[in-house]
Amino acid sequence: MIRLQVSLVNRGFLSRLLSTTSSKQTDVLSSADVSAGEVGATSSEETHPAAVSTDPILRKCSIAVPKHLTPVQAWVESLKHYDARHLGLVDLHPDVFAVMPRIDILHAVAIWQKNFKRISYAKTKTRAEVSGGGRKPRPQKHTGRSRQGSIRSPLWRGGGVSHGPRGPTSYYYMLPMKVRVQGLKVALTMKLAQDGLHIVDSLEIPTSDPQYLTDLAQYRHWGRSVLIADVNEIPENMLAATSRLKTITVLPATGLNVHSMLKYDTLVLTLDTIDFLEKKLLWHDVRYAPLYPFRLPYSDFP
Repeated sequence: MIRLQVSLVNRGFLSRLLSTTSSKQTDVLSSADVSAGEVGATSSEETHPAAVSTDPILRKCSIAVPKHLTPVQAWVESLKHYDARHLGLVDLHPDVFAVMPRIDILHAVAIWQKNFKRISYAKTKTRAEVSGGGRKPRPQKHTGRSRQGSIRSPLWRGGGVSHGPRGPTSYYYMLPMKVRVQGLKVALTMKLAQDGLHIVDSLEIPTSDPQYLTDLAQYRHWGRSVLIADVNEIPENMLAATSRLKTITVLPATGLNVHSMLKYDTLVLTLDTIDFLEKKLLWHDVRYAPLYPFRLPYSDFP
């Protein structure tokens, strides 16, 4: 009887002991879970900060892109700091910045730009305009020398020039508008393909010191010469900085041409200039659309 009571007492003690230890373990595990949850939340907040922009594309094509083509992309930079290179992406229309690289059209437009305003002022005098030569220099016969009638003949030294230039001479000729527009597209395409085209958000710079632009171009490996074009009004700091530089030039977007793009190593355009160029150049694709479709029968006459 005594042994039975002792065994019952031992069993009750052991059950109470196990219950207390299990409760303590559950409390410790729950507190550990809570602390781990807090640490995980803080770590997730630290490793995953709030995103500034969910869409990295800052500008999309305002003009519809054909279904069989895809826009080309380029980085948007800033001129306010040396390291502000990748602000976002910009979509460029493939019919302007991804056309077939026609070197023959590029050459034709470049030569046309050099010659269509060229005027040659070279002029020589004929025998009628040279002074002197009124009389016959020697008798016709019995002298043993050649027969001459004037000392201002083209055969004589100091005489007139036959078939010489009669300036001013104009070398003016015009290329078709489609060829000139295609030349601009090819030049922009080649600049983008050769990493010579850079797009910036604006032309605002923090200082008017020319050394800042020189160091910026050298830091970003823009080459020896830079052409900057903008459709808006040029900021004062940019005008003051480039006015004392020979290798960095600012040009309005309306004056952008093939010769200038080939002359400079790097072309810098703003976002507004991209919109302006795409609108103007793509308008020429539908400018010469036929009045009536090239199919029979012509059932859509007015």
